[in-house]
Amino acid sequence: MAKLVAAFGTSHSPALGSPAADFAEHARRDETYERHLDLDGEPATYADLVRRADPSIAAQITPERIAARVAECANAIARLAAAIVAARLDALVIVGDDQREQYRDENLPAFLVYWGERITNTVSDLPDSAPAYWKRARAQYHEPDGPRDYPVAADLGRHLIECLTDQEFDLAHGRKLPRDRGEGHAFGFVHRRLIAGHVIPVLPIAVNTYYPPNQPRPGRCYRLGQAIRAAIERWPQDRRVGIIASGGLSHFTVNEALDRTVLGACRAGDGKRLGALPLAQLNSGNSEIRNWIVAAGAAEALSTRWQEYVPFYRTPAGTGCAMAFAEWG
Repeated sequence: MAKLVAAFGTSHSPALGSPAADFAEHARRDETYERHLDLDGEPATYADLVRRADPSIAAQITPERIAARVAECANAIARLAAAIVAARLDALVIVGDDQREQYRDENLPAFLVYWGERITNTVSDLPDSAPAYWKRARAQYHEPDGPRDYPVAADLGRHLIECLTDQEFDLAHGRKLPRDRGEGHAFGFVHRRLIAGHVIPVLPIAVNTYYPPNQPRPGRCYRLGQAIRAAIERWPQDRRVGIIASGGLSHFTVNEALDRTVLGACRAGDGKRLGALPLAQLNSGNSEIRNWIVAAGAAEALSTRWQEYVPFYRTPAGTGCAMAFAEWG
Protein backbone atom coordinates (compact mmCIF):
# COMPACT_ATOMS: atom_id res chain seq x y z
CA MET A 1 0.00 0.00 0.00
CA ALA A 2 1.04 3.60 -0.57
CA LYS A 3 2.07 5.79 2.34
CA LEU A 4 2.15 9.54 2.92
CA VAL A 5 5.72 9.86 4.12
CA ALA A 6 6.31 13.61 4.06
CA ALA A 7 4.59 16.96 3.84
CA PHE A 8 5.94 20.40 3.06
CA GLY A 9 4.89 24.02 2.91
CA THR A 10 6.38 26.86 0.89
CA SER A 11 5.72 30.45 -0.01
CA HIS A 12 5.88 31.19 -3.72
CA SER A 13 5.92 34.99 -3.80
CA PRO A 14 7.41 36.71 -6.86
CA ALA A 15 9.64 38.49 -4.37
CA LEU A 16 11.47 35.18 -3.84
CA GLY A 17 12.86 35.69 -7.34
CA SER A 18 14.09 39.21 -6.60
CA PRO A 19 17.56 40.33 -5.52
CA ALA A 20 17.66 42.75 -2.60
CA ALA A 21 18.21 45.67 -4.96
CA ASP A 22 14.77 45.15 -6.53
CA PHE A 23 12.79 45.57 -3.32
CA ALA A 24 12.54 49.32 -3.70
CA GLU A 25 10.49 48.64 -6.85
CA HIS A 26 8.22 46.21 -4.99
CA ALA A 27 7.73 48.90 -2.34
CA ARG A 28 6.77 51.52 -4.91
CA ARG A 29 4.21 49.12 -6.32
CA ASP A 30 2.67 48.75 -2.85
CA GLU A 31 2.44 52.54 -2.50
CA THR A 32 0.22 52.80 -5.58
CA TYR A 33 -1.80 49.63 -5.07
CA GLU A 34 -5.49 50.43 -4.59
CA ARG A 35 -6.90 47.28 -2.99
CA HIS A 36 -5.05 46.89 0.28
CA LEU A 37 -6.63 45.11 3.25
CA ASP A 38 -5.76 45.88 6.86
CA LEU A 39 -4.90 43.36 9.56
CA ASP A 40 -8.58 42.61 10.10
CA GLY A 41 -9.21 42.07 6.40
CA GLU A 42 -11.00 45.39 5.86
CA PRO A 43 -10.33 47.58 2.79
CA ALA A 44 -7.70 50.25 3.43
CA THR A 45 -5.63 52.74 1.49
CA TYR A 46 -1.86 52.76 1.67
CA ALA A 47 -2.10 55.98 3.70
CA ASP A 48 -4.46 54.25 6.15
CA LEU A 49 -1.95 51.47 6.64
CA VAL A 50 0.90 53.92 7.24
CA ARG A 51 -1.11 55.68 9.96
CA ARG A 52 -1.91 52.42 11.75
CA ALA A 53 1.44 50.67 11.33
CA ASP A 54 3.80 49.88 14.17
CA PRO A 55 6.68 52.41 13.95
CA SER A 56 9.16 49.61 14.66
CA ILE A 57 8.56 48.31 11.12
CA ALA A 58 10.94 51.03 9.89
CA ALA A 59 13.83 48.99 11.28
CA GLN A 60 12.68 46.00 9.20
CA ILE A 61 13.03 47.73 5.82
CA THR A 62 16.61 48.95 5.79
CA PRO A 63 18.71 47.72 2.86
CA GLU A 64 20.76 45.59 5.24
CA ARG A 65 17.71 43.95 6.76
CA ILE A 66 16.17 43.26 3.35
CA ALA A 67 19.41 41.67 2.15
CA ALA A 68 19.44 39.45 5.24
CA ARG A 69 15.82 38.43 4.62
CA VAL A 70 16.63 37.55 0.99
CA ALA A 71 19.43 35.29 2.25
CA GLU A 72 17.16 33.68 4.88
CA CYS A 73 14.59 32.82 2.24
CA ALA A 74 17.19 31.47 -0.17
CA ASN A 75 18.59 29.22 2.55
CA ALA A 76 15.11 27.96 3.45
CA ILE A 77 14.31 27.19 -0.19
CA ALA A 78 17.56 25.24 -0.52
CA ARG A 79 16.80 23.32 2.66
CA LEU A 80 13.28 22.53 1.48
CA ALA A 81 14.48 21.39 -1.96
CA ALA A 82 17.00 19.07 -0.31
CA ALA A 83 14.31 17.64 2.01
CA ILE A 84 12.02 16.86 -0.92
CA VAL A 85 14.79 14.99 -2.72
CA ALA A 86 15.78 13.17 0.48
CA ALA A 87 12.20 11.91 0.92
CA ARG A 88 12.65 9.67 -2.18
CA LEU A 89 9.11 10.32 -3.36
CA ASP A 90 7.31 8.41 -6.08
CA ALA A 91 4.69 11.18 -6.29
CA LEU A 92 4.22 14.69 -4.93
CA VAL A 93 0.76 16.20 -4.48
CA ILE A 94 0.93 19.99 -4.99
CA VAL A 95 -1.84 22.01 -3.35
CA GLY A 96 -1.87 25.48 -4.90
CA ASP A 97 -4.14 28.26 -6.05
CA ASP A 98 -4.81 29.32 -9.62
CA GLN A 99 -5.02 33.10 -9.99
CA ARG A 100 -7.09 33.05 -13.18
CA GLU A 101 -4.14 31.58 -15.04
CA GLN A 102 -6.14 28.56 -16.17
CA TYR A 103 -9.55 28.77 -14.46
CA ARG A 104 -11.70 31.89 -14.80
CA ASP A 105 -15.28 33.06 -14.52
CA GLU A 106 -16.61 30.60 -17.07
CA ASN A 107 -15.59 27.74 -14.75
CA LEU A 108 -13.92 28.37 -11.39
CA PRO A 109 -14.11 25.25 -9.18
CA ALA A 110 -13.49 25.31 -5.45
CA PHE A 111 -11.26 22.20 -5.74
CA LEU A 112 -9.87 20.67 -8.93
CA VAL A 113 -7.60 17.65 -9.42
CA TYR A 114 -5.50 17.73 -12.58
CA TRP A 115 -4.66 14.20 -13.71
CA GLY A 116 -3.48 14.43 -17.29
CA GLU A 117 -0.44 12.32 -18.12
CA ARG A 118 1.75 15.44 -18.39
CA ILE A 119 1.57 19.10 -17.42
CA THR A 120 3.25 21.89 -19.37
CA ASN A 121 5.32 24.77 -18.06
CA THR A 122 5.76 27.65 -20.50
CA VAL A 123 7.67 30.89 -20.75
CA SER A 124 6.05 33.77 -18.85
CA ASP A 125 3.48 35.68 -20.88
CA LEU A 126 4.32 39.08 -19.39
CA PRO A 127 4.20 41.86 -22.00
CA ASP A 128 7.43 43.40 -23.25
CA SER A 129 6.41 46.63 -21.53
CA ALA A 130 6.50 45.02 -18.06
CA PRO A 131 9.23 46.50 -15.83
CA ALA A 132 12.50 44.60 -15.63
CA TYR A 133 12.23 43.89 -11.90
CA TRP A 134 8.85 42.21 -12.41
CA LYS A 135 10.20 40.07 -15.24
CA ARG A 136 13.06 38.95 -13.00
CA ALA A 137 10.65 38.13 -10.19
CA ARG A 138 8.28 36.17 -12.41
CA ALA A 139 11.03 34.22 -14.20
CA GLN A 140 11.21 31.75 -11.30
CA TYR A 141 7.89 30.20 -12.31
CA HIS A 142 8.59 29.39 -15.93
CA GLU A 143 11.10 27.51 -18.02
CA PRO A 144 13.38 30.13 -19.63
CA ASP A 145 14.05 28.18 -22.81
CA GLY A 146 10.55 27.24 -23.92
CA PRO A 147 7.77 24.86 -22.94
CA ARG A 148 8.59 21.79 -20.91
CA ASP A 149 6.32 18.89 -20.02
CA TYR A 150 6.49 17.26 -16.61
CA PRO A 151 5.10 13.87 -15.58
CA VAL A 152 1.88 13.71 -13.59
CA ALA A 153 0.91 10.93 -11.18
CA ALA A 154 -2.26 10.33 -13.19
CA ASP A 155 -3.00 6.94 -11.63
CA LEU A 156 -2.90 8.46 -8.17
CA GLY A 157 -5.12 11.28 -9.46
CA ARG A 158 -7.82 8.87 -10.64
CA HIS A 159 -7.63 7.01 -7.32
CA LEU A 160 -7.92 10.23 -5.28
CA ILE A 161 -10.88 11.50 -7.29
CA GLU A 162 -12.78 8.25 -6.78
CA CYS A 163 -11.96 8.02 -3.06
CA LEU A 164 -12.74 11.67 -2.36
CA THR A 165 -16.02 11.41 -4.24
CA ASP A 166 -16.92 8.46 -2.02
CA GLN A 167 -16.20 10.78 0.93
CA GLU A 168 -18.71 13.30 -0.54
CA PHE A 169 -16.14 15.81 -1.76
CA ASP A 170 -17.57 17.07 -5.05
CA LEU A 171 -14.36 17.66 -6.97
CA ALA A 172 -13.82 19.08 -10.41
CA HIS A 173 -11.22 17.27 -12.47
CA GLY A 174 -9.23 17.99 -15.59
CA ARG A 175 -6.98 16.06 -17.93
CA LYS A 176 -6.08 19.03 -20.13
CA LEU A 177 -5.28 22.64 -19.29
CA PRO A 178 -7.91 24.96 -20.79
CA ARG A 179 -5.38 27.66 -21.77
CA ASP A 180 -2.09 27.56 -23.65
CA ARG A 181 -0.05 29.38 -21.01
CA GLY A 182 0.76 26.23 -19.00
CA GLU A 183 0.65 25.45 -15.30
CA GLY A 184 -0.04 28.26 -12.86
CA HIS A 185 2.61 29.94 -10.74
CA ALA A 186 1.85 27.90 -7.60
CA PHE A 187 2.82 24.74 -9.45
CA GLY A 188 5.58 26.25 -11.58
CA PHE A 189 7.37 27.44 -8.44
CA VAL A 190 7.63 23.85 -7.18
CA HIS A 191 8.94 22.60 -10.51
CA ARG A 192 11.43 25.40 -11.08
CA ARG A 193 12.66 26.17 -7.56
CA LEU A 194 12.19 22.99 -5.54
CA ILE A 195 12.47 19.91 -7.76
CA ALA A 196 14.40 21.28 -10.73
CA GLY A 197 16.67 18.59 -12.13
CA HIS A 198 14.71 15.78 -10.46
CA VAL A 199 11.92 13.76 -12.04
CA ILE A 200 9.11 13.45 -9.50
CA PRO A 201 5.60 12.89 -10.87
CA VAL A 202 3.27 15.52 -9.41
CA LEU A 203 -0.44 15.68 -8.79
CA PRO A 204 -1.71 19.28 -8.94
CA ILE A 205 -4.75 20.14 -6.81
CA ALA A 206 -6.05 23.65 -7.44
CA VAL A 207 -7.87 25.39 -4.59
CA ASN A 208 -9.90 28.53 -5.28
CA THR A 209 -8.43 30.53 -2.43
CA TYR A 210 -8.87 34.01 -3.93
CA TYR A 211 -12.22 34.47 -5.61
CA PRO A 212 -15.70 34.69 -4.04
CA PRO A 213 -18.27 33.31 -3.79
CA ASN A 214 -17.05 29.70 -3.64
CA GLN A 215 -13.85 29.97 -1.62
CA PRO A 216 -13.80 26.79 0.48
CA ARG A 217 -14.06 27.30 4.22
CA PRO A 218 -10.96 26.55 6.28
CA GLY A 219 -12.53 23.61 8.10
CA ARG A 220 -13.45 22.07 4.74
CA CYS A 221 -9.84 22.49 3.61
CA TYR A 222 -8.56 20.65 6.67
CA ARG A 223 -11.01 17.81 6.15
CA LEU A 224 -9.95 17.59 2.50
CA GLY A 225 -6.35 17.14 3.63
CA GLN A 226 -7.40 14.38 6.01
CA ALA A 227 -9.33 12.67 3.20
CA ILE A 228 -6.36 12.98 0.83
CA ARG A 229 -4.10 11.21 3.34
CA ALA A 230 -6.66 8.45 3.89
CA ALA A 231 -7.06 7.99 0.13
CA ILE A 232 -3.30 7.82 -0.42
CA GLU A 233 -3.02 5.13 2.22
CA ARG A 234 -5.77 3.12 0.51
CA TRP A 235 -3.94 3.22 -2.83
CA PRO A 236 -2.90 -0.36 -3.62
CA GLN A 237 0.54 0.62 -4.90
CA ASP A 238 3.83 0.43 -3.06
CA ARG A 239 4.57 4.15 -3.41
CA ARG A 240 6.07 6.88 -1.26
CA VAL A 241 3.91 9.98 -1.56
CA GLY A 242 4.43 13.55 -0.35
CA ILE A 243 2.22 16.62 -0.29
CA ILE A 244 3.24 20.29 -0.47
CA ALA A 245 1.29 23.50 0.12
CA SER A 246 2.37 26.25 -2.28
CA GLY A 247 1.53 29.84 -1.29
CA GLY A 248 1.12 32.18 1.68
CA LEU A 249 1.47 33.24 4.37
CA SER A 250 0.04 36.73 4.98
CA HIS A 251 0.35 39.32 2.24
CA PHE A 252 0.16 42.02 1.11
CA THR A 253 -0.20 43.40 4.62
CA VAL A 254 2.00 41.28 6.87
CA ASN A 255 0.05 39.87 9.83
CA GLU A 256 2.52 38.20 12.16
CA ALA A 257 -0.13 37.26 14.74
CA LEU A 258 -2.19 35.41 12.13
CA ASP A 259 0.87 33.70 10.66
CA ARG A 260 2.14 32.52 14.03
CA THR A 261 -1.30 31.17 14.86
CA VAL A 262 -1.35 29.22 11.60
CA LEU A 263 2.16 27.82 12.02
CA GLY A 264 1.51 26.90 15.65
CA ALA A 265 -1.68 25.07 14.71
CA CYS A 266 0.16 23.28 11.90
CA ARG A 267 2.81 22.10 14.37
CA ALA A 268 0.16 20.90 16.80
CA GLY A 269 -2.10 19.25 14.18
CA ASP A 270 -4.86 21.49 15.54
CA GLY A 271 -7.56 21.26 12.89
CA LYS A 272 -10.10 22.95 15.15
CA ARG A 273 -7.95 26.05 15.46
CA LEU A 274 -7.21 26.17 11.73
CA GLY A 275 -10.88 25.65 10.92
CA ALA A 276 -11.84 28.60 13.11
CA LEU A 277 -9.62 31.16 11.36
CA PRO A 278 -11.67 34.32 10.57
CA LEU A 279 -12.82 34.35 6.96
CA ALA A 280 -12.20 38.10 6.70
CA GLN A 281 -8.50 37.42 7.30
CA LEU A 282 -8.34 34.81 4.53
CA ASN A 283 -8.70 37.14 1.56
CA SER A 284 -6.24 38.62 -0.94
CA GLY A 285 -2.83 36.98 -0.52
CA ASN A 286 -3.73 35.69 2.95
CA SER A 287 -6.22 33.41 1.21
CA GLU A 288 -3.37 31.09 0.24
CA ILE A 289 -3.23 29.99 3.88
CA ARG A 290 -5.98 27.60 2.76
CA ASN A 291 -3.33 25.61 0.87
CA TRP A 292 -1.37 25.18 4.12
CA ILE A 293 -4.55 24.09 5.89
CA VAL A 294 -5.07 21.29 3.34
CA ALA A 295 -1.46 20.14 3.78
CA ALA A 296 -1.78 20.33 7.57
CA GLY A 297 -4.86 18.10 7.45
CA ALA A 298 -2.95 15.54 5.43
CA ALA A 299 0.08 15.81 7.74
CA GLU A 300 -1.71 15.61 11.10
CA ALA A 301 -0.24 12.16 11.81
CA LEU A 302 3.28 13.36 10.97
CA SER A 303 5.64 15.41 13.13
CA THR A 304 6.89 18.87 12.24
CA ARG A 305 10.60 18.60 11.51
CA TRP A 306 11.17 22.33 11.05
CA GLN A 307 9.51 25.60 10.16
CA GLU A 308 11.09 28.82 8.95
CA TYR A 309 9.15 32.08 9.20
CA VAL A 310 10.34 35.30 7.57
CA PRO A 311 8.03 38.32 8.01
CA PHE A 312 9.33 40.16 4.97
CA TYR A 313 8.27 43.80 5.25
CA ARG A 314 9.07 46.23 2.47
CA THR A 315 7.30 49.51 3.38
CA PRO A 316 6.65 51.48 6.61
CA ALA A 317 2.95 50.66 6.07
CA GLY A 318 3.67 47.05 6.99
CA THR A 319 3.13 45.77 3.47
CA GLY A 320 5.16 42.94 2.07
CA CYS A 321 4.93 39.16 2.12
CA ALA A 322 5.37 36.88 5.10
CA MET A 323 7.37 33.91 3.84
CA ALA A 324 7.11 30.49 5.42
CA PHE A 325 8.66 27.09 4.77
CA ALA A 326 8.08 23.82 6.59
CA GLU A 327 8.64 20.07 6.58
CA TRP A 328 6.64 17.33 8.31
CA GLY A 329 7.84 13.75 8.38
